Amino acid sequence: MPRGGAQPGERRGGRQKGTPNKSTAEVKDIARQHGPAMIEALVKLAKTAKSETARVAAIKEILDRAYGKAPQALTGEHGEGPVRHVIEVRWASDGAGGSRPN
Repeated sequence: MPRGGAQPGERRGGRQKGTPNKSTAEVKDIARQHGPAMIEALVKLAKTAKSETARVAAIKEILDRAYGKAPQALTGEHGEGPVRHVIEVRWASDGAGGSRPN
């Protein structure tokens, strides 16, 4: 008797699409419970840390959470201009004088 695999488009096993990973959801829930206290701790560090590096890191984290991370510019080689993508298509000849489609 032949054994068949999944048909195209058929899902077998695993979580249903869109169902969050249980352990990830638990970790996020714990983090959210401590979020306000951690933001307060970052603010305290930003104001009172003796290390300038620690203050800058705390300030950056606060700003990233308040306003989102700054967008990263995409640049080409040597930081010049935008990234440029070149796609080259080559048609293989079938050896019988075949030509590329129009």
